[in-house]
Parts: sequence; C-alpha cells; structure tokens
Amino acid sequence: MKITVQKEMPLLEYLYANLDMPKKRIKQYLRHGSIFINNNKVTQYNYQLYPGMTIQIDTKTKTKTNLPFEIVFEDDNIIVVNKPSGLLTIATLKEKEKTLYHMVREYLLTKDKTAHIFIVHRLDKDTSGIVILAKNEKIKNMLQSNWNEIVQVREYIAVVHGTLPTKEGRVEQYLQETATNLTYVSKNNSGKKAITNYKVLKENNNYSLLQINIETGRKNQIRVALNSLKHPIVGDKKYGLKNDSAKRLFLHANRLKLYYAPLKKDLLFEVSTPHEFKNLVK
Repeated sequence: MKITVQKEMPLLEYLYANLDMPKKRIKQYLRHGSIFINNNKVTQYNYQLYPGMTIQIDTKTKTKTNLPFEIVFEDDNIIVVNKPSGLLTIATLKEKEKTLYHMVREYLLTKDKTAHIFIVHRLDKDTSGIVILAKNEKIKNMLQSNWNEIVQVREYIAVVHGTLPTKEGRVEQYLQETATNLTYVSKNNSGKKAITNYKVLKENNNYSLLQINIETGRKNQIRVALNSLKHPIVGDKKYGLKNDSAKRLFLHANRLKLYYAPLKKDLLFEVSTPHEFKNLVK
C-alpha cells in the first residue's frame, strides 16, 4: 500500500484521517516497523509529514521480530542502530520497556534465546542517531575502556535558531552539573573540559543547519555549547527557548568512526539526516 502525502500533518493523525483501517492496526504497523516514509522505516507517531512525501505500508510481511528502526551494522560482537528521537536508551524508574536496550534485547532473543546485550554509550532521549550496543561483556569493556582512544569521529547534525555570524568555530568550555542534573558552563574553569566544533552547512532567515564534531563526550555538551552562543538547538526545551514549539529536538548523531579490534580495522557508521532537518532549512 502506497500513499502520497497531500497535507502537512503528524504521521499517526494523517493515517487515521486517510486510511480505512482500525486505529489499533495502524498503531501495530507503526510499532512493528511496517511503515516507511520515503523508503525509510518510521515508528514515531508524531513524525512530521510534508506534501510530496510517500508513505508505504508493508501489510504482508510480519515484522514482529524486527526492530522498528534501522540496523546500521551487526556481527557476533556488536549491533549498531539508528535510535529515533523520543526513545530512551536505557530504563528509568518510570519507564522499563519502551527503551532502546529493551527493544534490541527482545530482537536478539528471537534469534538466540541465550543472547545478551550491553550498553556501550548513550544518546539523550530526544537525540536521534547512531548507538552501539555490545553482545558480550568482554567487547563492552574493551570498547568502553578505550573509547576516547579508538573513536576518531563523533559527528552530529543540528538545526539551531538564527544565523551564526561565524560560520565555523570551536567552543571550549568547562562544564558542571547542578543538583537537578542540569549542565552549565563553569565561570572559573572548574569541572570537565568540553570541546565542540561546528560548521554551518546551510541557513535561511530563521535557522541554520550545522555539522558538529565533538572531541569530548560530556553530558549535554552540544546543547549547552550552542545555547551559550545564543543559538540554541531547535526543540531544546531544557537548554533552549522555552516557547519552542518544535515536535522534537533537532540533534542527530549521523557519523561515528572507530577502530574495531575484532576486525582489526577502522569502521565508519553513517546514517542519513532526518527529512525534517532539511525541510526546516530550505
């Protein structure tokens, strides 16, 4: 089943309005990864549609054992996935099952009842993009203990408010946390050093599309760095504009390059920039 989008609207709302199908079944197709927007698998209910996009629904293949997001790479030791925005990496006190960890674990268990999974690194709930998980503790420890040495590229794409006067720059800061887990820039150079490099790829009167490379992996460092430049990330309710009406955080981990010891070579993982980023900066 293929549909051409005629009106700007969130995905689930559009499907409800345009499909002669029970709402429960539509949600099942989304949850099981059977819906594709412009050939990309989408599971987010609030994914923003724009006129001209194509929606394809796989109504024949049962995909319950598949992940509802892209697998970038998988072998006997690791699995690399493209995490959607709005999904927790690991469980919290309030949420145990709607997490990246739980979904990947369930997926692996359908193939191997003895499968294990370990988090190597995380992304914020609202940040999308590349996440690596290990299938055994040895690989997890090997990657984590040498993370800063083996990782050569940590690249993100972001859309920020406004146009930056300097189109390429480097932000060096020292970051600390409040008792409520809010990261802030230290005024006396105490705390953890954070280095964020940015380059403007495209801009219009209201927004700028940035390529970002980080040399350190501090909590919320990109969000804090861009906000300190007075150009917060679109959709950042925590560090950005309080009246921001964007449906998601416009921050996406699109490239990760590291030395992978089991294959004795460098691996580059790369995922495409979400359509909504490009649409905002036309």
